[in-house]
Amino acid sequence: MIAIARFRVPTGQASEFRAQLERALEVFRERDGFTFGELGQNLDEPELWGLTTHWLNVGSYRRALSSTAVKMEVVPLLATAIDEPGAYSNDI
Repeated sequence: MIAIARFRVPTGQASEFRAQLERALEVFRERDGFTFGELGQNLDEPELWGLTTHWLNVGSYRRALSSTAVKMEVVPLLATAIDEPGAYSNDI
């Protein structure tokens, strides 16, 4: 499964925000079922950022979100994401 979160970040906060995304990926890498993750900044609208993570299955993703480390370090960041569906199946 793939989880995608998009964010709108003022240009002046880009450096700090990138560090937060990189830390989120570090925390996710420690979770069982995490396979790959990446971050990106939109080429046309530099205030848009994305965090994409790949998981073995939806259960792995949900267990990761319920872990203490993710709740403490990643969930507050994810709470600032643009409100839109972000979980996708890659088994199609």
